[in-house]
Amino acid sequence: MKERLDSILNRYNEIGKCLSDPLVMSDFNKVKSLSKEQSDLKEIVDKYQELMKCENDIVEAKSLVNDPLLKEMATVELEECEKKLELLKSELEILLVPKDENDGKNVIMEIRGAAGGDEANIFAGDLLRMYTYYALKNGWKIEVDHQVLGTSGGFSQVECTIKGENVYSKLKYESGAHRVQRVPVTETQGRVHTSTATVLVMPEVLDVDIDIKESDLKIDVYHSSGAGGQSVNTSNSAVRITHLPTNTVVTCQNERSQLKNKDKAMKLLKIKLYDNMMALKEKEEGAMRQTKIGSGDRSEKIRTYNYPQNRVTDHRIGFSIMSLDRVMDGELDPIIEALITEDLKRKLAGE
Repeated sequence: MKERLDSILNRYNEIGKCLSDPLVMSDFNKVKSLSKEQSDLKEIVDKYQELMKCENDIVEAKSLVNDPLLKEMATVELEECEKKLELLKSELEILLVPKDENDGKNVIMEIRGAAGGDEANIFAGDLLRMYTYYALKNGWKIEVDHQVLGTSGGFSQVECTIKGENVYSKLKYESGAHRVQRVPVTETQGRVHTSTATVLVMPEVLDVDIDIKESDLKIDVYHSSGAGGQSVNTSNSAVRITHLPTNTVVTCQNERSQLKNKDKAMKLLKIKLYDNMMALKEKEEGAMRQTKIGSGDRSEKIRTYNYPQNRVTDHRIGFSIMSLDRVMDGELDPIIEALITEDLKRKLAGE
């Protein structure tokens, strides 16, 4: 660990020298890249410098332990420094765990009603509401790009973009099948039903270098639809693009301009194709860590929302919380923090 920390410290100091070089300072992109790298290393460097000072304090305290006049004070200081040293080592171990390069990115979220008919669609709408409240609590911005309304409420499909600070780091654990157990509003005899909705979370990857042939695309335009199915405007502004080789379909209808909807749909298509490519690459190379929290596959059952017992259970880590009502109002932090903690624990164990 010390060799790695020394290397990081040297790199941090090297960047500092580069940023004082007039030739480097004249290159905006270079300065931006170096500044970000320096910022990413700063917390580790600060903690390492604190650790080195603590080590020096231990050496000094040990030299005073045999002094009859200073022995008592030196012994107390030595014990405190040794405890602090162990804590700093643990904190540095955590900081040295490789970070997900997508953690700081915005996300594209897709929610679909799955098993359970109308109730599944209603639950998909409840999940969108939950994530919307959670986004607002975090100061994020959420924009609905496309929606297909359910006949009894909710959505059979809804796609949105969530923008803000470190969105993916919090929402990346949400991909999978979410199961609800409750008495549906459509149930006349008071029986509890089980329904599911699926969530897919993808990092918003900018400037994705994917070659898409025009001949591989089927582009449809139609009237945008709002609540209740009414047309939002009279022009064919909504755009649906189908990538024929992979049968990947994307739709955008929130802009009034057909051109803007097409541009946004193409961007979403590239993100989806890139996400599929990365998932396939991980599978082929065996890079999917055994310690990873969930597979991220849409079919994997990750969580159950039990309304009669006011309980939410995340099956991947065996975590339950008896406050479903607050969770549905966007108080997701206890669940997400538990997932982050377990993920970190598994990564540390994996190393």
